[in-house]
Amino acid sequence: MEKWDSNEGTSAFHMPEWMQIQFADQKQEFNKRPTKIGRRSLSRSISQSSTDSYSSAASYTDSSDDETSPRDKQQKNSKGSSDFCVKNIKQAEFGRREIEIAEQEMPALMALRKRAQGEKPLAGAKIVGCTHITAQTAVLMETLGALGAQCRWAACNIYSTLNEVAAALAESGFPVFAWKGESEDDFWWCIDRCVNVEGWQPNMILDDGGDLTHWIYKKYPNMFKKIKGIVEESVTGVHRLYQLSKAGKLCVPAMNVNDSVTKQKFDNLYCCRESILDGLKRTTDMMFGGKQVVVCGYGEVGKGCCAALKAMGSIVYVTEIDPICALQACMDGFRLVKLNEVIRQVDIVITCTGNKNVVTREHLDRMKNGCIVCNMGHSNTEIDVASLRTPELTWERVRSQVDHVIWPDGKRIVLLAEGRLLNLSCSTVPTFVLSITATTQALALIELYNAPEGRYKQDVYLLPKKMDEYVASLHLPTFDAHLTELTDEQAKYLGLNKNGPFKPNYYRY
Repeated sequence: MEKWDSNEGTSAFHMPEWMQIQFADQKQEFNKRPTKIGRRSLSRSISQSSTDSYSSAASYTDSSDDETSPRDKQQKNSKGSSDFCVKNIKQAEFGRREIEIAEQEMPALMALRKRAQGEKPLAGAKIVGCTHITAQTAVLMETLGALGAQCRWAACNIYSTLNEVAAALAESGFPVFAWKGESEDDFWWCIDRCVNVEGWQPNMILDDGGDLTHWIYKKYPNMFKKIKGIVEESVTGVHRLYQLSKAGKLCVPAMNVNDSVTKQKFDNLYCCRESILDGLKRTTDMMFGGKQVVVCGYGEVGKGCCAALKAMGSIVYVTEIDPICALQACMDGFRLVKLNEVIRQVDIVITCTGNKNVVTREHLDRMKNGCIVCNMGHSNTEIDVASLRTPELTWERVRSQVDHVIWPDGKRIVLLAEGRLLNLSCSTVPTFVLSITATTQALALIELYNAPEGRYKQDVYLLPKKMDEYVASLHLPTFDAHLTELTDEQAKYLGLNKNGPFKPNYYRY
């Protein structure tokens, strides 16, 4: 077996045989697209689901007349299990079709499932997860199950759950506790139901935002005695982990997926470049040409948003605190400003910083009539929405996830998803890009779970470069892409292994 180069002085990583890169085999795997899904033809499944898929992101799952809280319902799946809490278990068949369509755009996860399920690298793993519950997440969960893991899941966002997908997972036997439109109390109740289970204790955590990790630290700190590691994928969650590590309170190893190359450069950049337009279009029906937009933050998410809006003919301003990102914005042709310099004139305000109170009540008071305000960062702290819940302001629901906030003089702003993550709350995100992130998460879980004692200490780690390259390689056959191979002489000249890693850890892509 080959060895992966070590990270920060840790022991070498060992690549199992099922992870060996075999491009010829991959190409055959990916080119074998199914002509039928179960008993339905693929064309029927796609055509029948096309309008449903559109509405599922915006209003499909809100259309039920049943306003009873899922917590007050007694539901069972076809196997008689009631260890779940979803909006309506009867939506399972529709959710299954969504999952089947997502599988076609997640080639790496499907290849990973096929290659590794014989070895069962997660046998014995008990994974508790808190992520967005979408069709793409379902493919990840079912892959983890195929690799031997037991999973319990809650949602990391009160608006992003697809009820039909949650129902399909519950019908398949996954204990899922989530529905679209949870209250704050529901949110924490769902997480607690995943964690606080008689006769079952997690030994791995997959988190998105750090809320699950925070809850276990707060309520069940003794659980960390059996937990082998944490995998975290968001800026917010990673920031929390580094804070715990700095304070000496991180008691298990953690893998920082957010700063892996495959997450930063693909999910954060390319995903947001497409989904920002989708979210704005679905909620506001606006035209982008000529609109003045300010994007707060020019990290990978900000870069994607700016590129998309600029391509549509918008006039884009950028705010930044980091001089390096600021210089990048200037070199990319955007005008760097302070928010208060343009707040009176812009048509759209988009936050993507991972910070808090980026848009304050003072900014909101000065906005022009009809200004659209939304957030593309993980947390709902970037826009000071709480300051708008005062007696002098009127809230008017326009459509699902769209509110008018009206001032006494008649001025109104359009607030999307109450300041929560726009793309996953109001639209959908490209499945293929999520395949890259989900594969990275799966491999990080496998690595932490199988790592021998002592390889990882109680600290936050980045993914090994070799793992990033492996994830990328699994997706190349989809494009019929052909990598050039180094000759022995070239590899020796560069001082590289012919099979990678090809860049040092300090390299910036």
